[in-house]
Amino acid sequence: MSVDALRGFDMFWIIGGDSLVYALNRMSQTRPVSFLAGQLEHAEWEGFHAYDLIFPLFVFIMGVSLFFSLSRTLERAGRAEALKRVFFRTIALYLAGMFFNGGLTNEWPDVRLSGVLSRIAIVYGIAGLLFCFFKPRALAAICTGLLVGYWALMTFVPIRDIQLEQHSLAKLAEQSGDSATAALFNNPNFGNPSKVKNSPVMAAAEKMFYATTNWTTGKFEAGHNLADHLDFQYLPGMKYEGFAEAEGYLSTLPAVATCLLGIFAGLLLQTQTVPDKRKVIYLIATGVVCVVLGWLWSWQFPVIKKLWTSSFVLVAGGYSAILTGLFYLIVDVWQARKWCQPFVWMGMNSITIYLAGSLLGGFRKPALRLVGGDVKNFFDLHLAKGAGDMVISLTGLLLAFWLMHFMYRRKIFLKL
Repeated sequence: MSVDALRGFDMFWIIGGDSLVYALNRMSQTRPVSFLAGQLEHAEWEGFHAYDLIFPLFVFIMGVSLFFSLSRTLERAGRAEALKRVFFRTIALYLAGMFFNGGLTNEWPDVRLSGVLSRIAIVYGIAGLLFCFFKPRALAAICTGLLVGYWALMTFVPIRDIQLEQHSLAKLAEQSGDSATAALFNNPNFGNPSKVKNSPVMAAAEKMFYATTNWTTGKFEAGHNLADHLDFQYLPGMKYEGFAEAEGYLSTLPAVATCLLGIFAGLLLQTQTVPDKRKVIYLIATGVVCVVLGWLWSWQFPVIKKLWTSSFVLVAGGYSAILTGLFYLIVDVWQARKWCQPFVWMGMNSITIYLAGSLLGGFRKPALRLVGGDVKNFFDLHLAKGAGDMVISLTGLLLAFWLMHFMYRRKIFLKL
């Protein structure tokens, strides 16, 4: 149950838990609350905030669940059935990701082929295949190879010495005396150039990129690194960052390592020869070691979520292991379960709640129909400024939990 509870706890922050803290921050501008609100924003580039843990924690938990589900399938039905399960779930998750991103409602190239669910699908597929064919020691070697190999690629493979950021490209164009091209990059009306067919901004960026003759190595700035350059050159369709993709090709490799770390945690949890409390100690101690190693590695290879750097894998994986250990101790060892039941409802239908939130435009929208307008104004006026937003956030979360409880009671589980 601890795994489902932790997954639900993770989803809680995705579907609106953060809005509670934002509302509280508007009501009370104290330092502790402002700090919490800041932690629920992604680090702009380098660094690590609590909100940066949500995605890798989900991938880590997916590895734990993958171990339990595929172990049973391999034991009862054999490798062929396990592979069939992996292929089906990978395709289903990827299609769900396409649907989440708008499917084919927009004309090409305004179609995003990557994204959160797409990365989850690819990572699950690769990790599932590896699990079906390799033993734990081999998986540990592969995990290490992915982290070291990604670091080596990002550090030593030469790239063109140009930063694919619009402000940087505009500055380069101005320095070369091309004011017309600089104006293109500075024009806010063009929006995301990767969404526009025959975009003049994209054409100008490509011209400047391929005209660059200086090469460099070991760069990790936004738009000035191997992963972003490969996405710019070879990833078709709409890119979330304009010229680069937050869930691009190359950075998916270390994300597989995050899932493998979860598989190792699942292996430990299933081991019958290790006492439960010792499992907790191992998870927390290993987590602390990973966090320390990740921050030490960050001196050379910074902790950057958008690049999913190897140091980021260790830091996020370490925190994920610590949380897994704590939830396992409280929920499964101490059997203190009443408090986490709502998280279990959500954790057992995590993809459902994610897609439902997408269809509704977030649970805040139906909440606004119930407690928006004069109701919101009443709380703002008679209780405190921002209290109306707090009521709206609470209502949205209650609607989400009600939906998950409804499905849980009727044993409706969407298992893609």
